[in-house]
Amino acid sequence: MTFNGNWKVDRSENYDTFMEVMGVNIMKRKLAAHDNLKITIQQDGDKFSVKESSTFRTIEINFTLGVSFDYALADGTELSGSWVIEGDKLVGTFSRKDNGKQLKTHRVIVGDELVQTYLYEGTEAKRIFKRA
Repeated sequence: MTFNGNWKVDRSENYDTFMEVMGVNIMKRKLAAHDNLKITIQQDGDKFSVKESSTFRTIEINFTLGVSFDYALADGTELSGSWVIEGDKLVGTFSRKDNGKQLKTHRVIVGDELVQTYLYEGTEAKRIFKRA
């Protein structure tokens, strides 16, 4: 399953509630609802390069499947964890550096969409991307 391509956020499900549970303040949540996030994913074997570009920031993340790395969310929350492939899903398991709580996320291609699901403290949200 290849995740390669350019993706643009199309819609979100329960994203505001998820961000609230994550501790993101209301101003940042309102801004994030309109961030126009674009993701470019390039996979070469077990190595990935992911460029995230939004209204607020552009970053590039390079990682190898199964190898832990550090990452900061757009709101500044620092995480440490890794991605693995499980079936047709790219699954990320990360621990927050500030409180040790776990954030799980997975990406899967469904038809012509990339569906990214987040799970934190029992709250699930989705961001659905279309090919850009």
